[in-house]
Amino acid sequence: MVNHRAMTVAWLGLLIASASVGAALASGGGGSGGGGFPSASAPLYDPAREYSEGMAAYQAGKFKDAVRSFDHVTQVSDGQATGWKMLGLAKVGAGDPKGAARAFERALKIDPAPIDTRRDYVVALANAKMTDKATTELGKLKTRADACHDTCPEAQMLKTAIGQAEDAMKPADPAAAPKPSASIAPTTGLLTAAAGDSAYVEAVSLINEHRYQDALAALDRAESAFGPHPDVLTYRGYVWRKLGRLDLAERNYRAALAIAPNHRGAAEYYGELKVIEGDLLAARALLARIERQCAFGCAEEEDLGRWIEHGGDPAS
Repeated sequence: MVNHRAMTVAWLGLLIASASVGAALASGGGGSGGGGFPSASAPLYDPAREYSEGMAAYQAGKFKDAVRSFDHVTQVSDGQATGWKMLGLAKVGAGDPKGAARAFERALKIDPAPIDTRRDYVVALANAKMTDKATTELGKLKTRADACHDTCPEAQMLKTAIGQAEDAMKPADPAAAPKPSASIAPTTGLLTAAAGDSAYVEAVSLINEHRYQDALAALDRAESAFGPHPDVLTYRGYVWRKLGRLDLAERNYRAALAIAPNHRGAAEYYGELKVIEGDLLAARALLARIERQCAFGCAEEEDLGRWIEHGGDPAS
C-alpha cells in the first residue's frame, strides 16, 4: 500500500477557495527549506491559488484575468502541461491566437499525447493565419488516426478533432458570417472542484490496486481541476516510479518541492528514488531536509532512513 501520510484526502475540501489553497500548501510545505534549500528559492506565486483564480475567471468569460493567472502558474510550474494548455485557452478567449499557439506548443512539448490540445493548437494556428504550420500539425492528428484504424479507444475523439481542425482551416466565405476565433474548448468541458475531488480519490484507490496507468489518467483529471498541487504531483511521481520512468518521477517530485519546499511526502519519495538510483548522498540530503522539519521525529523521516540503511525498499 502506498504511503498516504503526507497526502491525505483532507486537502480536498480546501483546494477551491483561494485562501484555503494557500493554507493547504503551507501545511504541506512552504517557507524556508533551510541549509541547501533557502527560502529565497520559494516561488513568487502560489500556483494552485493562481490556477483556481484562472479557472474562475475563464469560466466567467474574463479571459484577460484568466491569462494573467495562468501566466503566473506557468512561471512557477513551467514543466507542467496543464498550466500551458489553460493559458492557451485563455489567450484564445482574449483574442490572441498567436499567443495561444505558443502556449499550446509549449504544452505539447511537455506532453504530446492529448488530442484536444493538438486540435486546439491547429485551430489557433489557423486563426493566426499560420497555415503551413497548421497543416503540419493537422497531419500529425491524421497520422495518429491512420495508425488507429478506427479500432482504438480514441478513434472517435480523433475523428471529431480532425473535423474541427479542418473546419477552422477552411478559407473564409466572404458571404458568410465571420467565424468566432474562440470556438474551442467550451467551459462545460472543464472539471468542477467536485469532479477533481472524485478524480483524486479515484487515483488513490487505483494506486492501491496497482493500476498505475489508470491512476495517471485520474491524476490528470485532478490536475485539470486544481492545477499543480504538490500532493497530485507527488502521487504522479510515485506512479511514474512504479512504471519505471524514473526521469518523469523525478520531474514531478522536483515540481512538488519547488511549489512546497517543506512537503515531507515529496521529499521522502524523492529520497527513495535517489536510493533506487544509488545516489545515497542525495538521499541523505533529502533525509536531512525532512529532519529539519521533524524536531521530535516523524514517519517520513523514519521510512526514508530505513530505505537508506537497507539500500532499497525495506519491504523487499
